[in-house]
Amino acid sequence: MNSVPELNLKHLHALVAVHTHGGISAAAPHINLSQPALTQAVARLERQLDTALFDRQPGGMAATEATTLLVPRIARALGYLAQGVRLARRAARLPALPAIERRLTLSQLRALTAVDTAGSYTLAAARAGLSQPAMHRAVRELEAVIEVPLLQRRGKTLQPTPAATRLLRQVRLALAELSAGLDELHALRDQHGGRLAIGVMPLARAILLPQALARFARAWPGATVNVVEGPFSEVLADLREGSLDLLVGAMRDLSAVRDVIQEGLFDDDPVIVGRAGHPLAGRKTLTFDHLLRYPWVIPATGAPVRARWERMFRDNGHAPPVLRIECGSLVITRGLLLEDDWLTLMSRDQFLFERRAGLLVELGLAGEALRRRIGLTTRADWHPTRAQQGFVQIFREVCAERSDDGPTEWPFRYPDTR
Repeated sequence: MNSVPELNLKHLHALVAVHTHGGISAAAPHINLSQPALTQAVARLERQLDTALFDRQPGGMAATEATTLLVPRIARALGYLAQGVRLARRAARLPALPAIERRLTLSQLRALTAVDTAGSYTLAAARAGLSQPAMHRAVRELEAVIEVPLLQRRGKTLQPTPAATRLLRQVRLALAELSAGLDELHALRDQHGGRLAIGVMPLARAILLPQALARFARAWPGATVNVVEGPFSEVLADLREGSLDLLVGAMRDLSAVRDVIQEGLFDDDPVIVGRAGHPLAGRKTLTFDHLLRYPWVIPATGAPVRARWERMFRDNGHAPPVLRIECGSLVITRGLLLEDDWLTLMSRDQFLFERRAGLLVELGLAGEALRRRIGLTTRADWHPTRAQQGFVQIFREVCAERSDDGPTEWPFRYPDTR
């Protein structure tokens, strides 16, 4: 979000008003600014953005393409801020204040998010390259404007108040929207530029996402991509707050999360994996008696693969074996498989390179009931930029090619032993 310059939110509101009402004179009465002040506000924005926002003509002002792209982003950003202030004041049992978001500044909003992330004024100031008094003053000014305390000390750290928690999510969405608007402006100069932040879950890391990223990099040579890995709860939170644009990987049950949507693109079948030379390798059939003889390494309770692994045994009338090692790291799991006769569940993509090198082998299918849907997760109100739309289309194409190929035939399956 630091890519957003120090724009004046009043000037941004003025731009929306001029665009909406069709000119300076028509917009001035609606935002309580004089025509000269409104003219200066638009001119200052044009200098800051280095972009003409209107074509001045004898018959009036015509919006440029830059304004047509930017204004909807600004309107949504201001809407997020207005909602955030309403939620914060409501949490403090205070009545709504009309148009209060116009009195906020980006410096104040950035200071609040920086301290929330860092947990202290000292660390936040150091990261932002500002003095600690300036950071402290910006937060205090924000509290004074919205009349709500925003930070509280818990031990050695500063934490947001309940009101601030509600405000912060809307602030981050607003900053993300403004950043996307600037990307749209830059794309007018560089048709193949743009930025994208992707959260990735383990199933998509090995083959799927690299294929899509390679194609995207060729098609959009001026674009930059930031790929973020992490626990699903963390990347989902980042998505909902606007820090990430989309998530790729296995879909989850998000029926209780109303502000995101999922798009399933293809099915993935987990398989049982062991080392080359494993005693079970080469068997035409596997029974659960076979599978219970050897140690398993599976992620801890709460991970989707753990639930599927347990279901694989229970659906076939067996209690899951006691795990001697619980591990969610694919790197460590693959290394452990190579050391001894351990077993695990993986997607075929997750051990593709080891299979090609003759190190790991598929021993059998885990069963259709354990099939996972792979796809995209985005915010319900997400408005992608051209570059982001370009990546989504490429990702869909990569997934469609997998579906078109149909399931790969693998020689070893275990029978239903119920």
